[in-house]
Amino acid sequence: MLSTAALLNYSKWIGFFTLFCAFLTVVGFIFKWGIRFRLVGVTAFMGVLTGGVFALGLGLFNRVEIPGAVRYARVYDDGGTQIVIAVASQTTPTELEATLQQAAADLFSPGRSGRPDQRLTIRARTLIHPEAGVSEPVFLGQVRRSNFQRDDQNLEVDIYLERFAHVEEAVENSPA
Repeated sequence: MLSTAALLNYSKWIGFFTLFCAFLTVVGFIFKWGIRFRLVGVTAFMGVLTGGVFALGLGLFNRVEIPGAVRYARVYDDGGTQIVIAVASQTTPTELEATLQQAAADLFSPGRSGRPDQRLTIRARTLIHPEAGVSEPVFLGQVRRSNFQRDDQNLEVDIYLERFAHVEEAVENSPA
């Protein structure tokens, strides 16, 4: 992924090329070149491209990296206040806490529906296989955060430690 500084540098050089195209367009109109109207289109397109790259360079993708977080997959999202993510069954409680914080940062969207007093709840689950052909979802924890405030410092992280023992037991006794 490109850094903010690189995008701003690219927008500067694309902007210079846009100014060059604008200069060519003016010269084309002065000397009545046959491609003068095409140059208007090229200049307009370059202006839009310059504006887009500059806007991306303003930091539209700020990604928070939480140390210790493991990979997760979003398995349910109602578009409002409920999300479920899946983690590996080998995830430790410490890794799960970091992963829930990472998911809270990644999955926040100001376009989610719900009332201002509601909180976004992200639950983490894993699958265990107590016997052949049977899968059982086990919820390991959850995080609750503001549904409307991006920089919510009041995350409520709940880790269900008793369920980790159940998962560990199931993994040890699972058929290979």
